[in-house]
Amino acid sequence: MNAPLPEHIRQALETVTLDDKYTLDHGRAFMSGVQALVKLPMLQRQRDALIGKNTAGFISGYRGSPLGGYDQSLQKAAPHLKKQNIVFQPGVNEELAATALWGTQQLGFAPPGTNRFDGVFGIWYGKGPGVDRCSDVFKHANMAGTSPWGGVIAVAGDDHVAKSSTAAHQSDHIFKACGLPVFFPASVQEILDLGLHAFAMSRFSGVWTGMKTIQEIVESSSTALIDPERVQIVIPEFEMPPGGLHIRWPDHALEQEARLFDHKWYAALAYVRANKLNHNVVAGPNDRFGVIASGKAYNDTRQALVDLGLDDATCRRIGLRLHKVAVVWPLEAQTTREFATGLREILVVEEKRQVIEYQLKEELYNWRPDVRPNVLGKFDESEDDFSGGEWSRPNPSANTLLRAKADLNPALIARAIARRLKKLGNVPEDVMARIDAQLAILDAQERSLQTLLTQGVPGAERQPWFCSGCPHNTSTKVPEGSRAMAGIGCHFMSIWMDRATVGFTQMGGEGVPWVGQQPFSTDKHMFANLGDGTYFHSGILAIRQSIASGVNITYKILYNDAVAMTGGQLVGERHGEEGSLSASGHSVVQIAQSMRAEGVKKITIVTDEPDKYDGVTGIPEGIAIQHRDTLDAVQREFREIEGTTVIIYDQTCATEKRRRRKRGTMAEPNQRVVINELVCEGCGDCGEKSNCLSVEPLETPFGRKRQINQSTCNKDFSCVNGFCPSFVTVEGGQLRKKKGAAKAGWEGGALPHPTLPALGHDAWGIIVAGVGGTGVITIGQLLGVAAHLEGKGIVTQDAAGLAQKGGATWSHVLIGDSQERIRTTRVSAASADLVIGCDPIVAANKETWQRLREGRTHVAVNSSATPTAAFVKNPDWLSPAQACVDTLVNHLGHQAVGVVDAEHLATRLLGDSLYTNPLMLGYAWQKGWIPLGQAALMRAIELNAVAVEQNKAAFEWGRRAAHDLPAVLAASGLAGPAAQVIQFQPRETLEQLIARRADFLTGYQNAAYAREYRDFVERVRQAESQALGKTALSEAVARSLFKLMAYKDEYEVARLHTDAAFHDKIAAQFEGDFSLKVHLAPPLFAKKNERGELVKRPYGPFMFTAFRWLAKFKGLRGGALDPFGRTAERRMERALIAQYRADVEALLSGLTPDSQALALEIARLPEQIKGFGHVKERHAQAAAARREALLARWREGATAAPARQAA
Repeated sequence: MNAPLPEHIRQALETVTLDDKYTLDHGRAFMSGVQALVKLPMLQRQRDALIGKNTAGFISGYRGSPLGGYDQSLQKAAPHLKKQNIVFQPGVNEELAATALWGTQQLGFAPPGTNRFDGVFGIWYGKGPGVDRCSDVFKHANMAGTSPWGGVIAVAGDDHVAKSSTAAHQSDHIFKACGLPVFFPASVQEILDLGLHAFAMSRFSGVWTGMKTIQEIVESSSTALIDPERVQIVIPEFEMPPGGLHIRWPDHALEQEARLFDHKWYAALAYVRANKLNHNVVAGPNDRFGVIASGKAYNDTRQALVDLGLDDATCRRIGLRLHKVAVVWPLEAQTTREFATGLREILVVEEKRQVIEYQLKEELYNWRPDVRPNVLGKFDESEDDFSGGEWSRPNPSANTLLRAKADLNPALIARAIARRLKKLGNVPEDVMARIDAQLAILDAQERSLQTLLTQGVPGAERQPWFCSGCPHNTSTKVPEGSRAMAGIGCHFMSIWMDRATVGFTQMGGEGVPWVGQQPFSTDKHMFANLGDGTYFHSGILAIRQSIASGVNITYKILYNDAVAMTGGQLVGERHGEEGSLSASGHSVVQIAQSMRAEGVKKITIVTDEPDKYDGVTGIPEGIAIQHRDTLDAVQREFREIEGTTVIIYDQTCATEKRRRRKRGTMAEPNQRVVINELVCEGCGDCGEKSNCLSVEPLETPFGRKRQINQSTCNKDFSCVNGFCPSFVTVEGGQLRKKKGAAKAGWEGGALPHPTLPALGHDAWGIIVAGVGGTGVITIGQLLGVAAHLEGKGIVTQDAAGLAQKGGATWSHVLIGDSQERIRTTRVSAASADLVIGCDPIVAANKETWQRLREGRTHVAVNSSATPTAAFVKNPDWLSPAQACVDTLVNHLGHQAVGVVDAEHLATRLLGDSLYTNPLMLGYAWQKGWIPLGQAALMRAIELNAVAVEQNKAAFEWGRRAAHDLPAVLAASGLAGPAAQVIQFQPRETLEQLIARRADFLTGYQNAAYAREYRDFVERVRQAESQALGKTALSEAVARSLFKLMAYKDEYEVARLHTDAAFHDKIAAQFEGDFSLKVHLAPPLFAKKNERGELVKRPYGPFMFTAFRWLAKFKGLRGGALDPFGRTAERRMERALIAQYRADVEALLSGLTPDSQALALEIARLPEQIKGFGHVKERHAQAAAARREALLARWREGATAAPARQAA
């Protein structure tokens, strides 16, 4: 019997909504840092109203990770913002957005009677490179000043580790150079609180204020307290100059400078001092060692201290003082002096280049040596060397204490603190013992990680990739012999996709490096990729520069109708009626007109849907509309044209198409693609042509083939261009409705409720590890909302950016019995209590691994793994999933790891692998590894309001799997022998292998043909048995000879496409009134492309009638009356059979234990000859060259390397 819910939880379950963050005037709300930035101007407007001021707000900027979703959040909150007189207008780019913000403050000298409000406050936003771009505007606007009831915050999104950027960046120094005081909030709550202080400072001192946000803070979520009067602002006493500090007109530049240098900065410092924005968190009368930190580094420092066993009381006992800085520049001197007084040493903890450290040293410089503390930060002191700071040494890198590169973490900080405490000495023995124990844990974890890195699972990485059906899969290709330059956007990923794309630029500089290269290069031409979002932002100027320079370059403007990298925003939003953003953006026609006006030599539009341009007006004369299949030919033409040319590649972002189709705003194609696995050769040409992750491996008794993942397919259809007749399009029908959940029954009775973990002094750390775009972050958010509902302390922190593109994704979840128990936003090293491994490859990734600790961490892991991007490039890729599971079990022990094939169970029980993650959540909960109640988790699923019943059912099936896996397998139809499908496939015996293939060859030709195969393999078996007593060579010959003898000519393709089993499979997968088309390139009458390769075209249902007739004439195969047998491909295939038999006969006579490995390598050569037409010819040529080399070794009596030996 379940205990009744506490009253506060019951009320929360009934009253909490996800809109609380915007609708509540007072109370608790669960929100992300980005959502706090949406709430902030509403709070400011409410505060103004409370004192009788009628103000308004204005927000503008340009999206970019970690602020990539800010504009979307603002748009979703539009009704709430409108009520508070807050206007959101996205900027064309960061610089122009900042200029618009400057305009809001210029209302301070507008003509009397023209202002509708007492003042307009503003927020500018942009990622770090946008801050760099805006320095000119920031300097001008900051010197001009703010209005008394206005004020401006410039919010920078910094990416310290270049996770979603082309360079790591740190905005502190740019803000400082522009004269903007810099706030650095350490939590979601502080974004609200310090944001209000930043507005107040801006109004009081006349400066623009900067707010630094980083992913770990702004993309984290937690419970925040909402109250317009929560922040009690103190207006400092400050002697104002004549005329005050605010914006005015006219205003001379030198007067502005004097006002800023002589008064405004000092007014800002007075504000910091009066409001105690920088303060001691831990302090005692006998302190000797000080630690000063801000933002994320402060959080990590708090965690490091706790990890070392240094709680606040212990810190006071050993004389450790901790100082928190909210405004990192300018560093307020009086407060800093008070912090430093009495200390022997100060450790400055800050990420990236020094900001606080240099200011601190400057402020302490003139202190007497006997009272001035030693200041350390990035570098440790040399032994007994006090000759100067790091600049006095030729290279201080060997003495690094807290690195400036990348980022910091609690483990690094803990080591630095421990090192300095040991150096200072006089630490009590019991405290030192706790410190040493934590260092030992960190050392053990580091050794374990090094072992993983050096001896880990090969291929256990998930590299970000284009989404399935992404236009860039096609658009970023260049003709053989050409090169391309990358730019900013998703297409940047082409640089690691073997597409002759090298080098990149900042946003808006695309292609311009060629201006500096062409005069000194023998290359005559360059391609440059330019996204439509970047084009609208500033890229048009890059094209103008190339035109002005006269270089030979072709810009491919990749028009995917969305800013896909940051969430699918429209390109060039336009305001509609009543100020609302309309659904129209910058169009292809507008781009074409602009390019013609700029003087581009030639323009062509390439698209996947040329028909949509029928009747379109406004396209300049002479611009051709070409199908994307002609892209290679168009590019070959353009690279011969002197000057600047433009190809506008028009195809909507695949992910955006999926969203629009779900919303009903875009038509759903009436066709889907399937692959006839028996026709498929496994050559990989479809993957090479499409570059698509939805083309997946399919293991069959006849080897690896290909299949289309219908759940992830975005219906791009470029895979059909693979030169292979196995592709069939199903037109007019739809996938059968998913009935899994309705059919599956559970007979295991009611489940016992698990004993949930009790929360103690430390936060409970959960990591959700999986593949980007599959709902990993959703699981983190469900846990976050559930903890919020129960009134627990909660912080979640999500990964975004490139991780969304099929890469590894993590959601960190920290749960405490109060918010104060949670000190950072990520699970620290060796501190995970639970890993929910939705993907085994990510679960065993080094980022996850470094947080595991034997004896503490539990792992619930899904044993299935979708193929990684490596399969696109390597047709022989082997999944590391099982090896990853084994590695986790070996490290943590069987009791700590729960393994379940959640993907197959979700597909069988719920009809879609989409429910894998909630099933894993239920599994982990039933194991007793999540300290949250079921009622709160179910309510969180309801509040998420997406597939509620299905997600609840998935959670319940996960619980059942944790309680009684055999019963769940039975319910799913995977019990008994069928269960082995997802666990283990027994290897075929040699007799079974031969029998299967002989039976196939009987259908292929006749019994005599099959007997010929059997007889030859039997001769090999007898010879091998006598010489070696093994069967490896016989198995290799059985597979290879079959592959050669069952070559897929026209008769065989016809037979396999009319096979009843194939049509039954389609009928089981699709419903409705559908028809089938095949995609063929008959050698006798197919057209050829510019490279001389046959081109496929679709053939309707009549072709299946023709196939049935053609299959009956298989007896003509290879004979004088065979109309297809005289082609070069058929003659090659027959010759290969005879050649292979002769080669094997030669091997048998010299078979010895020493020569076995080489014989096996020769016998397996036909496995490399895959595909059809020119693809097969290419593989056959490569195999022929390899054959010559191996036979030469055979004749010389050499042996293959032992590593090649078969198992």
